[in-house]
Order: sequence, then C-alpha cells, then structure tokens
Amino acid sequence: MGMKQNEQNPWHKFHGPNLGYVMEQYERYMNDSDSISEELKELFLKWGAPPSFEENRIKEVEDDLPAISQSTTNIEKLVKTVKLAEYIRSYGHLAARINPMEESAKDDHLLSPAYSGLTEDDLKAIPAKAVWADAPEDIQTAADAIKRLKEVYTTSLAYEFDHVHNLEERTWLTRMVETGSSHRSFSKEEQVELLKRLTEVEGFEKFLHRTFVGQKRFSIEGVDMLVPMLDEMIREGVHDGVRNVMIGMAHRGRLNVLAHVLGKPYGNIFSEFHHSPNKELVPSEGSRGINYGWTGDVKYHLGGKRSIAEKETIRARITLANNPSHLEFVNPVVAGFARAAQEERHKAGYPVQDVSKSFAILIHGDAAFPGQGIVSETLNLGQLRGYQTGGTIHIIANNSVGFTTDSPDSRSTKYASDLAKGFEIPIIHVNADDPEACLAAVYLAYQYRARFNKDFLIDLIGYRRFGHNEMDDPAVTQPQLYRKIGTHPTVRALYAGKLQDEGILSREEAEKFDREFQEKLQAEYDHISAEGKDERVSEAEVPEVIAKGIPNINTQVSLDTLRELNSELLKWPEGFNVYPKLKRILERRAHALGDEGKVDWALAEVLAFATILKDGTPIRLTGQDSERGTFAHRHLVLHDTETGKTFSPLHRLPQARTSFAIYNSPLSEAAVVGFEYGFNVFAPETLVLWEAQYGDFANTAQPYFDQFVSAGRAKWGQKSSLVLLLPHGYEGQGPEHSSARPERFLQLAAENNWTVANLTSAAQYFHILRRQAAIANTDYARPLVILTPKSLLRHPLTASHYTSFSEGSFQPVIEQPKLGERADKVERLILTTGKMAVDLAAEIERDQDNQNLDWFHIVRVEQLYPFPKDKVEAILQRYQNLKEIVWVQEEPKNMGAWHYLAPILYNLSSGRLKLRYIGRPDRSSPAGGEPNVHKVEQERIIQQAISQGSTSGNRT
Repeated sequence: MGMKQNEQNPWHKFHGPNLGYVMEQYERYMNDSDSISEELKELFLKWGAPPSFEENRIKEVEDDLPAISQSTTNIEKLVKTVKLAEYIRSYGHLAARINPMEESAKDDHLLSPAYSGLTEDDLKAIPAKAVWADAPEDIQTAADAIKRLKEVYTTSLAYEFDHVHNLEERTWLTRMVETGSSHRSFSKEEQVELLKRLTEVEGFEKFLHRTFVGQKRFSIEGVDMLVPMLDEMIREGVHDGVRNVMIGMAHRGRLNVLAHVLGKPYGNIFSEFHHSPNKELVPSEGSRGINYGWTGDVKYHLGGKRSIAEKETIRARITLANNPSHLEFVNPVVAGFARAAQEERHKAGYPVQDVSKSFAILIHGDAAFPGQGIVSETLNLGQLRGYQTGGTIHIIANNSVGFTTDSPDSRSTKYASDLAKGFEIPIIHVNADDPEACLAAVYLAYQYRARFNKDFLIDLIGYRRFGHNEMDDPAVTQPQLYRKIGTHPTVRALYAGKLQDEGILSREEAEKFDREFQEKLQAEYDHISAEGKDERVSEAEVPEVIAKGIPNINTQVSLDTLRELNSELLKWPEGFNVYPKLKRILERRAHALGDEGKVDWALAEVLAFATILKDGTPIRLTGQDSERGTFAHRHLVLHDTETGKTFSPLHRLPQARTSFAIYNSPLSEAAVVGFEYGFNVFAPETLVLWEAQYGDFANTAQPYFDQFVSAGRAKWGQKSSLVLLLPHGYEGQGPEHSSARPERFLQLAAENNWTVANLTSAAQYFHILRRQAAIANTDYARPLVILTPKSLLRHPLTASHYTSFSEGSFQPVIEQPKLGERADKVERLILTTGKMAVDLAAEIERDQDNQNLDWFHIVRVEQLYPFPKDKVEAILQRYQNLKEIVWVQEEPKNMGAWHYLAPILYNLSSGRLKLRYIGRPDRSSPAGGEPNVHKVEQERIIQQAISQGSTSGNRT
C-alpha cells in the first residue's frame, strides 16, 4: 500500500481497541450487513476489509524495529501484545478497586502478560506505539505501555465503553481516559474545601441520627460523595451558561441533597422532624422553601428549588423534583422538566430547542436501576425527536443492597449499571471512598454530555452505613457485611487522613471543622426548639380557588375567524403531494362551516387547536399514533406521496402566535405520561395533551395517575393542566380495546383535583379543549381526562352544527330532545354518558313513529367529575311525576361510573324515587371478545332502558 493510498484509506486511523472493534464489526458485516451501523457499512462498502492486526501493526512499527525480523514468531508476539492492551482496556474494570467493601484481590489473570503467552522481554522489544498510538513521551516500550494502561484502567475508576458503537465517541472517551484529561489537579485550598463539604455531609447525618433517634431519614452515609459530585456537576453547567439543572432522586440521601445542594435551611428540616413544617403553598421565585399542597407529603419525598445569583442577576435555577415512594418513576418527569426548559415556544411551527439551556441529573438506586422497568423506558427516550434533552447524566448511588435484598438476588447482571449498555451509554464505576476520583468521573460525564448530547452513567459504588430507614437493624440480614461497615472509616475520615499525610492540614484543623459545624447545627436546632412546636391538629382545607371549581369561560369563536382558519388549514405547500384519498377527505372540510354544514370530531379538534394557537397558548400533543390518529381521523401531519416529506398546516398557520408540537411517541405509556406531566408542570402555559392508542393501554401508566397527575397538587402544590385523551367505547373489540377504565379515574377524583368527561358531540370537545387552554397557568388549572370516541368519531349524531362553535359553550349536562315530550308524562329519568347516550339516541331516531317515547327523559352526563349536581337537580324539579332514576352504562356494573354515581344519585332521589342500574353485570374482564355476543348485550341494555314496564336490571 503506497503512502498516498494510505493517506486516503481510513483504516490507518484505528489503533488498539478501535481496530479490534472495527474488525469485530467487519465479521458481523460479512454475516449480516444490516446488523451494523450505516456509518460502518458505508466504510466497508468503500474500502473493503480492515487490515489484519499483523499488517497494521507491522506497518506502524517497522521503521522503529530494524532489529525485529518479519518472522511468524515476532508477528504472533505483536498480535498478542495488541490483544493484551485490548484486554486491559475492555476488562480492566474487573480488576479495578471500585468497591470499598471488597478487600480481596481481584481476578486479573486476563491482564497478565503470562496469560497472553508473553514475557517482560517480549514487551520490551516492542515499541509503545504498537499498542498505544497516543502514548506519552515517557512511555517507550510496550512493557511501559502495558504497565501504564493497567494503572489507568484498574484504579478506583473503571470504565466500560466497548458497547459504544460510535467511533468518534469511543475514540474521544479512550483518549480522555488514557491521557488523564478527565483528572484535574486540585489546589490545597480546593482539597480543604472538599474536606469541609464532606464534613457538612457527614455531620448533618450524625446530628440527625443523634437528635431524632429512630426517625426515618434514609441517610446518605456510605455514598457521601454524591453531594460534592452534584456540586461539581452544577458548577460545570452554570459555567457553561446552563440556566436550569433538573435533579430527580428517590429517598436515599434526599435530605442531605436538599440541605446542601438546594440550600434548604437546616431549621426547616429540623421543624419537619418535629411535625411542624414551615409550609409555603406557592414559594416566591428564588425561594428555598418547598412546594406544599394542602395534604403535604413526608419530608423525604419533597423537592425544592434554588436560584444561583451573581450580582443580583439570577444565572441558574436548580430544581429537585418531588417524588413518591415509587422510586424511579420521577425519571421521565425530570426529563420533561428539562425539555420544557430547553424550548422556545413563542413562535409558530415546532418549538426551537437549545439543549445547552438545561440538563437533567437522575440519581438511581442500585436495586431499582435494573429492577424498575420505567428506567428502561426513560433511557429509550434519550435520542427520540420528541423527547431527547441533549443527554441526561445518571448516577447510581450504589450501596449494594436493596432494603434487605443482596445484589445477587436483585439482578441477573454483574453490575447494577448493565442495563445502560443496551442504549450505548458510557459507564464509569467509581469507588465512593476516593473523592478526587469521583470528581474526575463527574468531569468526564459532563464533558461527554456537552460534546455529544447523549446520556452518561456514573456507578458510584459505596455502602449503606445503617439500615434501609434507620429503624431496622441491617445486621439481621447482612451480618458479615455490617461487621465490616461498623469498623470502616467514613470517606471524610479517609480524606482527612490523606490530607494530613500530605501535610495539607493537621488533625486538629480537621477536627475543628467538624466541631464548628456541629455547633452550628445545634444552634439551628435550639432556635427551632425555642419557637415551640405547634401541636394543634386540623383537617386539611382545599384552597378556595380550587374548591370553587372552574368559572364560566367564554370559549366561543366567531364564524368569520373559524372560516378563515379552516381555509388556511386546507392549504399545503406548492408541489406537496397529498395522498389522493386523504386529499378528498380533507377537502370536504371546506364545506363544514357552510349553511348546511356540520363539523365532525376531527375538524372540531383541529379548529380548537388553531384557535388556541391564535390566542397565544402553545400546544404539545403526543401519543403512539397521534400525528395520524389511531383511528385514521386526525391527519395533522401530512406525508408527501412522492418524497416522504412531512407537513403540518398548524405549523404554517398565519394567525398562530405560538408553537405547535406533535410527535408520535415510542411504545411506552408510563415514561411518556411522566414526561408530559413533567413538561406541563415546568411549562404550565402550554396545553399539553397525551393520547393513548386505546384507553385500556393507559393502565400501564397507572402510578403516574395515582401519584402525580391526580395528587401532585394536593401533596406538593404542583399545578398541571395535562389533558389525557383515552379512547373508550364498547364495540365488540375485546377486553383490551374497549374500556379506558373510567372507574379508576373516578375513584381518584376528589377535592376538584381534575375533570373527567365523556363527551357526545364535536362542539363539546371543541369547547372543553378551549376551556382547558384558558385555565392553563392559572390558579384554576387542573388535569382533564377525556374518554374520547372510536366509532363515534365519524358518527353523524356526534357531528355539530357550525353555530355550536360560535354561540355555544361546554355543557356538563345535555338533555336528549324528543318530539312531543310532556313533562307530566315522564316517569323515568335516564342518566347516561358517552357512547351509550349516542346509542340510545340512534335507537330513538329509528323509532320516532312510536308514540310511546314520552314517558322517559334522557340526560347525558358529559362531565362525570365534578358531577354537575345542581344542573341535574334542576332537571329533576321539572318532572313531578317521576318514579325512578335509571343509570345506564355499557361497562360492567363493577366498572364504569356506577359505583361512583350511585351514592350521588341516591341522595338526589331523596328516598322518594327508585334508583336502578341498567348495564352489564359484574365481571372480572372489562369486555367480551365475541362481537355477536356484544351486540346482543348492547341491544338488551338499550331495550331495557327505553321499554316501559321493564323491570330487569338492578335496583338500589
């Protein structure tokens, strides 16, 4: 190969592990070309096979090795030496000193020259650059290189990069590690400051342990370096211009992070141990207080905010998210925070994202990281268009035990971090007893994130000094481990000893730091104690603005505006080829606002979105098929049939004053719901909507509905106006495509925490969306759960006359009109909702010639919660000859709205009216799987509801 050709060929650039990696990938390419990245596939197609180890290494060292012949023996030794260096790079972590509780020597036989059949003389005869292209000048021979590489890869820092397939990233990571660029030298002053920080971290826990005996605090002791690591990470970010740092973590170490990273006053924490928290319902900007709702939460679930100011200018805000005991479920919430902070939403089109404006830090448990599926779901969001945040920095606070369960019983992998390998996330394992190594890990993680905008993981390996919650004795289940821990010096003591040995400070000075800090804590505690404890107990009260409910809001839009917007929505770029069948469907919308026109569900939605954007409220809509719509009704993103390019009319709407974001989400409900909730909490001015593919599938996100969406405001004062669109309706499609499980949302409904609606017309949908947008970012904000239709999307009875949009408003209750109705003849009041109401209306429409329809009246309950009691009572007053109230539903009796409504309706009946249920009987499965049986059951329910003298059904 000539020099000119060598300069053009890329293979000469690859050395050591990179060459080995390329050769491995070439083998995969030969077996299955689609199994490798497009980048490598292009290289192999253009340049063919990479050179063999022999060819490449001989080429590199031949000028420096005049004494080495080209014999087979020497070639073999060269190959073995290269492989030995690769073993060290790839498997050095197996021999690294990364666990402070493991004293025995590691198995490092793979890293021994003897294992590779080499002697010291063999290594000395080979130049260093044969195995280490970027070796420092003092490294001359392969013997020197192997020795130095072992020092680099088997210390208290260990690296796993082999699973990172991007060549540029692997090369950069290797160079950073092997040149020592991730390590910075610390001045004496910085080392003393680090010791002082460790003294605060440890001293705070000691004071709590001594002062509040037996109380839960989930101490940080054993992974104390977590706090200085967060300090360093935040410092790096703020120096680079980051404006928001988002942190998510479970209980372990949370109080310490609140005190020392978030700056929560010690006195406030002490008061919470006294059960008298200093509550701030809505903390002022820059406050170091906590967001409390009216029910509050335990101290180790609470989050906080802190603003970092310089010269009276706020430079950055640190946010620690509130988190329930569902451990890792805060992860996507924090990712949502970060994405919201990165976007500019004040212009039409997609929001403009700047990933340098914020970043997320997620602190995981070693048992939870591989054990909780939500972790994998969140990692999968990392590089997706609608969810990526430019890289999250993950830290596993690894104390090697989950509650009382040892690691071998809690995961099937060697390391707690192994899950991250599937997402090509670089991993560093670091010994929590080596402070300076921990900070080196942080520096590398931050620089990688800043350079490549991808996730990075630090496995901080330490221990847990006490039991899971300080109330249990860990020696019961881990007696040998806790014998070691009982005599093991703390990281503060170890680092103080190191500084003393180096002559940086004396033992007396280190002890003085500890003594002065304890005195400071005692003074704070004495101050709180002197103020006394408020022992009065009173029931929590819902704030008045919440108790009153949503006020009347004008959601009408003039016909001129609607027609103008509708016209713009039917325009697409010149030369854009819309699928012909779809084009005809969309063009029919041009006549929907004419004299005889009607607006269907899909058009009502896009008109609502267009008017909301015109009003200046940003919109974000996501779901597994939301661009097109699961039921092929929405088509907010069009695809050019010739080029595949996409276009959304809402992105070029001239009247739009703000952004519209729409994304098809991954096949994940939990992480996506958490992300959208977090996005909405951080960007409350945005109308955020999440749509389930089918309402049934939302149940895999149940912890978010239970712990965050329904209760976040009551627990933490955390406002959200998130909209959940849950397709619901019994059409014989089986158990998993019928029910959005409304009973679950109604069971969680209390204190006006959200709105639950099951609508029957396009106009109702239009107005409730506009009402939701109007209350976003106000004190009236609350989530909205809508049981959206499937078959009803195109049903003529759900389409609305155009005047309903310019003159109407959302109605919690709608009365079903019937010809010739006389109030004095009505004996049965039928209450129903959603598709059941439309099915009844369709039956009545078919049977209008029947004169025996005036004995009942149908009321559609469009808003199930809060239940419109006053409106239903007013209807009852009109019918003085009523004999019974009947609730009709399509769901089984133990599901749907019946159990929620039964006591409400019983009170409304005042004991003078019979109360009956008509619907399917109690069942364990939400719906049947046989369409014909479904039809028979549905017809039975309808006939029982409207047949005079029918006594079947259930009476209460």
